Amino acid sequence: MNIVISNSSDKPIYEQIAQQIKKMIISGELSPGEALPSMRFLAKELRISVITTKRAYSDLERDGFIETVTGKGSFVANQNLSFIREEQLRLAEEFLQKAVDIARSSDISWSELSELLELLYKGE
Repeated sequence: MNIVISNSSDKPIYEQIAQQIKKMIISGELSPGEALPSMRFLAKELRISVITTKRAYSDLERDGFIETVTGKGSFVANQNLSFIREEQLRLAEEFLQKAVDIARSSDISWSELSELLELLYKGE
């Protein structure tokens, strides 16, 4: 599992880990039932605290992406991927609505807003 941690990111490390694992699950890179590295192993590989990996795994379990079996480890949940994608789409819609509300109240034009979204999406 290839997880990259950025110390310059404004997101906490546990959030970066959880987000990258979610992306791997949604993209199909990680399959339902597939075992994840142990919390200790992942912490050692990333050179971070086990508490940080525990927080990431706890968040993933809370959100239904993984299941943890005591004594056996954590596994990708057998969940409907279209449901997960729909949840992510709903979350994106919620954030975009906030952006639209701010743009309207600040007299930011549609062309400026769409250009900004395109730049952010493409990572430029």
